[in-house]
Amino acid sequence: MQTQVGIVGAGPAGLMLAHLLHLRGIESVVLDTRTREEIEGTIRAGILEQNTVDLMADSGIGDRVKQVGSVHHGIELRFDGRGHRIDFEELTGRAVTVYPQHEVLKDLIEQRLSDGGEIRFGVSDVRVEDITGDTPTIRFTDNDGTEEVLHCALVGGCDGSRTQTRPLIPSPDVRQDHFRQYPFAWFGILVEAPPSSEELIYAHHENGFALISTRSPEVQRLYLQVDPEDSVDNWSDDRIWNELHTRVAGDDVELKEGPIFQKSILPFRSFVCEPMQHGRLFLAGDAAHTVPPTGAKGMNLAIADVYILARAMGEFFESGETTALDSYTATALPRVWRAQHFSWWMTSMLHRMPQSSGFDLKRQTAELDTVTRSRAGRTLLAENYVGTPLY
Repeated sequence: MQTQVGIVGAGPAGLMLAHLLHLRGIESVVLDTRTREEIEGTIRAGILEQNTVDLMADSGIGDRVKQVGSVHHGIELRFDGRGHRIDFEELTGRAVTVYPQHEVLKDLIEQRLSDGGEIRFGVSDVRVEDITGDTPTIRFTDNDGTEEVLHCALVGGCDGSRTQTRPLIPSPDVRQDHFRQYPFAWFGILVEAPPSSEELIYAHHENGFALISTRSPEVQRLYLQVDPEDSVDNWSDDRIWNELHTRVAGDDVELKEGPIFQKSILPFRSFVCEPMQHGRLFLAGDAAHTVPPTGAKGMNLAIADVYILARAMGEFFESGETTALDSYTATALPRVWRAQHFSWWMTSMLHRMPQSSGFDLKRQTAELDTVTRSRAGRTLLAENYVGTPLY
């Protein structure tokens, strides 16, 4: 098999990269160990920055997100029993759109297949070789058991946080891994109920953080801060609702209860790989970095990565020029680190740290009060939440 770009991973990064390359007339093959049903059935959060929505629309896959996505013009920071709205529209003239990740993937897969592009679902034994030569190869077993070899000029490592492509960058001689594990996790539930709020509520409380989020008019996503060693078995439905009511207390908000049909615990960590490239291999999305979900940056960072990467690959195939490819890491990383800082800031400001004292809780409340009182503080938060330029 021959193609111009071999892409490992059919998540948001891999599929969007393939789509943007197709628009430039560049051929690619996308490989993933999961089936199409598994990819489209993995329920993930989806808060899309304005830049992401604009790119989807400009590249021809924005119809559904415009039709059914829920545009949010602000969020609420809640502390001391009161809500404080951050008005994105007033402060930035921009907004975010709630549109789950699996819906983005459905849009990308449908467009890819309608364009005649190739996605190999359900492959196994994927091995990327010769990334420092001119013609890398990707060996894999197709879903019918056939051994295949894909020859390409460039490789996109877009295979998520459990990546097999990142280790191909030698460590520590070339690769430096920056890692932070947070001392708490999110206990998440999916509930059949109408929305409790028109916009997301980020609540700070002495018992810990809580988030009131949404998936659709009928299904809501709610989170509680818990110990990372906690178990879903420790949380009855009654205990969940009691704790949510406690942490999001106030006369101005009414939590809508309903049947809980999914419970899970999400660990918190930050990670950045430097560099994001080696030879003919280029990492994007969670294969290169992960962020805590507090700032809603994960999928948006993946889209920003491949926007930069597709332009660089386009220059390479159109003219043979390698300047943009060579500087891919230097171009992408500043935005990655800004997102890391924003996610860390939101996380540290809103969550109760282990062994927090009364001083620590009062200091966090003062920080939240400073941010919400100050137009400059609200603007800083809003600008980062709705998304900084792609690069």
